[in-house]
Amino acid sequence: MIEIDDSATRWSSDDRERMPLLVLLHGYGADEHDLFGLVEHLPQGIAVASVAAPLSPPWPMPGRSWYPIDGLDGRDPEHVTAAAEALLRWVEQAAPTATSIALLGFSQGAAVSLQALRLDPERFGAVVALSGYVTPGDLPRDEELAELRPAVFWGRGTHDDVIPPALVAHTADWLPAHSELSGRVYTGLTHSISQQELGDVSQFLARWIDGIPAG
Repeated sequence: MIEIDDSATRWSSDDRERMPLLVLLHGYGADEHDLFGLVEHLPQGIAVASVAAPLSPPWPMPGRSWYPIDGLDGRDPEHVTAAAEALLRWVEQAAPTATSIALLGFSQGAAVSLQALRLDPERFGAVVALSGYVTPGDLPRDEELAELRPAVFWGRGTHDDVIPPALVAHTADWLPAHSELSGRVYTGLTHSISQQELGDVSQFLARWIDGIPAG
């Protein structure tokens, strides 16, 4: 069983128990510092936690990884699920009283975010998946997710050559049937995040915050 090291988590606020929480999940070879710079571009009034993935990729790759990758096409669904389960355990321990929780993942982090949503559809108010994909295969609560239709933002670039086309096609087919999808393809964008995309993400998260019932 893999576990997330909570001591490595970067938090944007100490007053996190009474605020909506956004959890950042970095990509392969990065770490908890990688996405933390996005905080200044996100809506106010939320706590942000940037977590460190539980695995170390093979030398000489730096940083952390959520699951092993054996070539661009080597992504075992069971490993993605194990990472998502580790994330759910971390959420239960680190944010038991958060008023609402959203996930923002990049690449591997996006795949894990969407897998966590599938494992526990009622846990998360929204998911932002950047340059990522939905893991193929069925999970027990997929039908329930299709009924709940949570808000998902899926952003990707026309020049992203990291995510295999088959996974992009699967995601484009799967997400509209299981979520309230806000999807956008950015012309010329590679496997990265643009300022334009950040603006769209900020607007999406603002709508999530506005929709949280007053406590």
